[in-house]
Amino acid sequence: MSAGGPVPPPPNPAVSFPAPRVTLPAGLAILRTYSGAFVCLEILFGGLVWILVASSNVPLPLLQGWVMFVSVAAFFFSLLFLGVFLSGMVTQINANWNLLDFAYHFTVFVFYFGAFLLEAAATSLHNLHCNMTVSVQPLLSNNQYNINVAATIFAFVTTVCYGCSLGLALRRWRP
Repeated sequence: MSAGGPVPPPPNPAVSFPAPRVTLPAGLAILRTYSGAFVCLEILFGGLVWILVASSNVPLPLLQGWVMFVSVAAFFFSLLFLGVFLSGMVTQINANWNLLDFAYHFTVFVFYFGAFLLEAAATSLHNLHCNMTVSVQPLLSNNQYNINVAATIFAFVTTVCYGCSLGLALRRWRP
């Protein structure tokens, strides 16, 4: 025994957690950063891609089905990503959030770039004619063509937003 009294027991390792590694602020403060602004733009423009492709009645399901999958999945995962930061859960979950941020944005950037290319390819088939039961008609009507042009533009803008987020995440992950 020491002269100062009994020695306290060591801390319980199940109760003490290392601090999570994150350089982005939690709560509403994330909306005041470039990364938070880009995530909001990704959600906005990604939702527009989703709505526009769906409103074109998906005339080319093989190409545009992938675009729909990527835009819907990225939309919900970006909402989840932003929600985790807004709720402050990043400070309570032991993870390397800088690495997760980079990995997420890299994956979605690659998928969205492919989706943008597929949507552009689907739009470029406007003048392709196919045999219908009675007559030869264009593959896309003028209305579908116009909607697909808008979807292609917004898919490109969304891809650029994910690319900017990827660049910012890379700077945080590899200072």
